[in-house]
Amino acid sequence: MDDGRRSVEALCRLAAERGLPVDLHCDETDDPLSRHVEALCAETVRYGLEGRVVGSHLTSMHSMDNYYASKLIALIAEARLHAVPNPLINITLQGRHDTYPKRRGMTRVPELMAAGVNVAFGQDCTMDPWYPLGSADMLEVAHMAVHVAPMTSREGLRAAFDAVTVNGARALGIADYGLREGGPADLVLLQAADPIEAVRLKARRLLVMRGGRVLASSLPAVSILHLDGRPATVDEADYRPKSVG
Repeated sequence: MDDGRRSVEALCRLAAERGLPVDLHCDETDDPLSRHVEALCAETVRYGLEGRVVGSHLTSMHSMDNYYASKLIALIAEARLHAVPNPLINITLQGRHDTYPKRRGMTRVPELMAAGVNVAFGQDCTMDPWYPLGSADMLEVAHMAVHVAPMTSREGLRAAFDAVTVNGARALGIADYGLREGGPADLVLLQAADPIEAVRLKARRLLVMRGGRVLASSLPAVSILHLDGRPATVDEADYRPKSVG
């Protein structure tokens, strides 16, 4: 624990001296006594790094008692840390020493969001010794997150979409993010009617554009039906829940 705290202090000191941001993979364990994020919050404030520090994983918070976790979440919010859970990896690696009940492992996403913490979901691993699957698809990440958190209300689903778009940009310190007239034409066009449907369907990417230049494109996904009296084709994006007033 002492070595960990010294490492956190050294990284924050170097970042402050050189004007750099910090991304620390922190407390990726089921051990509730792993509390390096507490030190990370303290050093962030000490060196004036508020808003420039990311704590990735933070999975030990899943195993902490609720009283301590409530105090820690308030500390994270005060230090303006960005939290980056990695749902696909956290659900796979954590809880492996459990029999039953078995921990899900991902940190306390709804509670962090409710406290005003910027939460951005990450992929972490793709086709490596820790995770042999993965496609670097952030909609797949969001889709897993809403199951693990859980956060399947309409508000939760929208928050999950934000966690793989605007919140990630905020954690990276990207100031000029989003679509606006005269702004950078950096965008991904989805075959979906809205953010909720994008997460539900893990929507097809129709167009990827960077600086106004098309880098990749795909035809819309359409199913052909061979049923008498039914439409010849079905676009899954056309089948969605009606808006709730």
